[in-house]
Amino acid sequence: MNPTPARERICLLTGGGYPYRRDALSGWCRTLVEGLRRFRFELLTVTDREPPVAPAYPLPLNVGSARAVAVGRDFKRHELWRDTRLDEPDDEPPKEQPKEKKPSRQEKRDTAERARAAAALLCTGLIGEAGNAEQTFSDGLRQLADDIRVLPGLPLADALIDAWRTGHAEPGELPLPRLSVRDARTAATLLRHALGALTVDLPAADLVHCIGGTTPLLTALAGRWRQGVPLLLTEARAPVARHKPHEERLSPAVRTILRRFRGSVARTGYAEAGLIAPLSAYHHSWALRHGAHAAKLVQVPAGVDPSEYPGAPELESDPAVVWAGSGGPDSGLSPLLAAFEQVAAALPGTVLHLVGVTAAHEEFCAEQIERTGLGRAVRLHPLPADPRDRYTAGHVVAHVPGPADPPYRLIEAMMSGRAVVGVDVGPAAETLGDAGVLVQPGDPAELAIAIVDLLRAPGRRRALGDAARRRALMHFTNDRVVRVYGALYADLAAPPPPPAFELALAVPAPRSEPPVTLRWLVSERTDG
Repeated sequence: MNPTPARERICLLTGGGYPYRRDALSGWCRTLVEGLRRFRFELLTVTDREPPVAPAYPLPLNVGSARAVAVGRDFKRHELWRDTRLDEPDDEPPKEQPKEKKPSRQEKRDTAERARAAAALLCTGLIGEAGNAEQTFSDGLRQLADDIRVLPGLPLADALIDAWRTGHAEPGELPLPRLSVRDARTAATLLRHALGALTVDLPAADLVHCIGGTTPLLTALAGRWRQGVPLLLTEARAPVARHKPHEERLSPAVRTILRRFRGSVARTGYAEAGLIAPLSAYHHSWALRHGAHAAKLVQVPAGVDPSEYPGAPELESDPAVVWAGSGGPDSGLSPLLAAFEQVAAALPGTVLHLVGVTAAHEEFCAEQIERTGLGRAVRLHPLPADPRDRYTAGHVVAHVPGPADPPYRLIEAMMSGRAVVGVDVGPAAETLGDAGVLVQPGDPAELAIAIVDLLRAPGRRRALGDAARRRALMHFTNDRVVRVYGALYADLAAPPPPPAFELALAVPAPRSEPPVTLRWLVSERTDG
């Protein structure tokens, strides 16, 4: 009897997401894992934030292991949870670890020299003279991945100051701001913390599928260089050009360094990936502008399960607006509340439902709502366990995303058959098409007018909701996503084909005219 063929092993690598957090991106990952049961998945999530405690989703039988790893500032990795299902015995006694030999003085000097060389390459690639900057950065990053022992003593502050002297402004960027010694030390601390992701070991796999983000991508790159595993990169969130909200207190010089670091890591990922799968034409064009080769790009739009969003009729209630998001500082909440103040003034009694607000951001949401004075007109809801309940409370869905949010929530709203008013950022326009209303970003008044117009026009509202569902069924379903990724996995993770035998003649065919039966034996030049 033939043995059961081994399944290709896929390391699904995320940045603090599936299976530990319930959000749109985690739901998309779950779709892949449960839809591609012919592959074995090793789940790894790497984060530099507060790590998850236990999985938020039940794991199917084709999951071999799951790990959550928090990268600390001292480069110690904390593995918080692990599930071994297939062939990893739990009852083996722990192996005794050999005692580490203390390095000699010469070894310490050699380590310090390697650290200086790697730091110089990294910072010159980030800040120094233009030219082959990306390759210089990549070389420095690779040296660190190959020799992680140098990370704790990496002299990044000195290297940043040296590189700043010959630094250049990127196209369309203002001249470099002043870099103080304190700024250099702050940036060095933040970079050293981020580089801790290079120390995370990948599980044994035939392919690493990295779902965007600087932290997981650093881990994927280290695994790519150390183990030679093929890399598939999904561009779910395009890197944000501006600084993040929690970085506002940092100096302009430090923000510049962090922004360039994220961009350089992304471009290194583009160079190393075997294939890049952007979610939209917006993500596709961003990748092209930042160095990705067109031949590596395979656009795979996001999708949802139509059965989870069947399209329920509108409730007989006061006018209601739904917004779905985490509720964090960079989630689009602030411009939404600014617009809803005007909606509530134009249509008293209108309710705003904030769906999916995470526990970590409830306090921030409450503070923002209190500032507006909207009171009970705004209601917070955790993410419903049943997706059918996510958008049913509203008559209109306001899609006001964060600057780097993928279009999952927009597709969910469209599949639910609700009329959508969206802000034209990222891939919103290409996703919504003519099946909704788009307004320009940065104009709460225009957003409020569009919402009020739809709340006052039930016929137009329902027509747009039907059109949105038809468009989602045509372009954004899970079966399309699973089918395409199954082909990509098979292409990158499958073993190479067996070598083919072909006839190779040691003597080239002559250009003279000997008999046909002897032609292949005769040298092209004959002695006379």
